[in-house]
Amino acid sequence: MRKAKVSDIIRLMEEWAPKKFAYDWDPVGLQIGSPETELDKVLITLDVTEEVVSEAADMGAGMIIAHHPPIFKPMKALRTDTPQGAVIEACIRNGISVYASHTNLDVAPGGVNDMLAERLGLQDLSVLSETYVEPLFKLAVYTPHDSVETVREALGRAGAGAIGDYVNCTYEIEGTGRFTPSEGADPYIGEIGKSESVEETKIEVVLTASIRNRVERAMIEAHPYEEPAYDFFVLDQRLEEYGIGRIGRLEEAMTLDSFAELVKDRLGVPALRVVDSGKEEIRTVAVLGGSGGKYGQDAVARGADVLVTGDVDYHTAQDTALLGLSIVDPGHHIERIMVGGVAKKLEEMAGKEKLGCTFHQSSVITEPFRFM
Repeated sequence: MRKAKVSDIIRLMEEWAPKKFAYDWDPVGLQIGSPETELDKVLITLDVTEEVVSEAADMGAGMIIAHHPPIFKPMKALRTDTPQGAVIEACIRNGISVYASHTNLDVAPGGVNDMLAERLGLQDLSVLSETYVEPLFKLAVYTPHDSVETVREALGRAGAGAIGDYVNCTYEIEGTGRFTPSEGADPYIGEIGKSESVEETKIEVVLTASIRNRVERAMIEAHPYEEPAYDFFVLDQRLEEYGIGRIGRLEEAMTLDSFAELVKDRLGVPALRVVDSGKEEIRTVAVLGGSGGKYGQDAVARGADVLVTGDVDYHTAQDTALLGLSIVDPGHHIERIMVGGVAKKLEEMAGKEKLGCTFHQSSVITEPFRFM
């Protein structure tokens, strides 16, 4: 077991919910503190308030992971007599780093929206609205027969060749490679100034843009040639779709009122708002944590009967009902589901790496509304 640093926890979070998934307006990442700080406790919260910071300080946590960034808009001054300034001062005074994972955690597989969809019992889940497409490449590398397995294994370890539930997927074609080593070369096969022909295997493998550099380095290190011959091709198809919200089916159809009661029960809210479009039964459900009223048309296009999301305004509710889509609005605070979900995920990831760090769920309820 080794001592964890803030940078270790950031790396784990960004393996799961990389910053590239975040919307361009979203200030995700380390907002307070240093990546070099050592720690043994991390507190998970939806929002960073003075009460949450006190909770972290009392338990000796050196880091807070929040869904909502405490520094959302650019600050022109850091005044400690303001609520926001007081929070930042308390974090610095207690040596607490703060990391925010917001829309990237909404988009990430297994993130906030998957947590909500699974809590509601939705099946056959897919993305509601695509927000990120990662370019896909194919690498073709020419390798002497006796080094094919070495190169293949190196490519697989670097992450290339992953398609769905399959790994180490390659295609191989045999052929003849011809070359002439010139002065200054140190050929693995052949002699300086003499034309050479070698029976080679072309290995083809697909990979995502995010691992291209890593795969290229691994291939070059494993390849026996001084100057390997290889090409990268951009592909049109995609391996995985990333986006905001989820859409799925209920195991059994039910009335809107019955579904609303299910949402209240499963998400633990005392009250919610319902917009009835007049459909007799609910079967296909779209869900989007936070403020998702503007995604009504996406939900309609995907065939949803109801959209579960928060902060829906009056006119959006009217317009959405006219489109034939009902709404169940349990509020923005349902995103608190991420507290337990993130703690569990990080426990698993840190355990595999033998990091000496524990993860704790904040007990502070930051819901600003009181229902009467």
